[in-house]
Amino acid sequence: MHKDQVEGAAKRARGAIKDAAGKLTGDAKLRADGKLDQAEGRIQSEVGKAKQATRDALKH
Repeated sequence: MHKDQVEGAAKRARGAIKDAAGKLTGDAKLRADGKLDQAEGRIQSEVGKAKQATRDALKH
């Protein structure tokens, strides 16, 4: 597993927490920040998957 996958998953989790907190408090900015973090985390995870697949392909 590539470090970008781990960092992306952590960012997605933080985003989900922000989104939920914003929903509970009615804070639209916090919800938007949470959704942005989740999207960034998804992208970072996908980049990590691509890097790992490239590494694996180069090993063989």
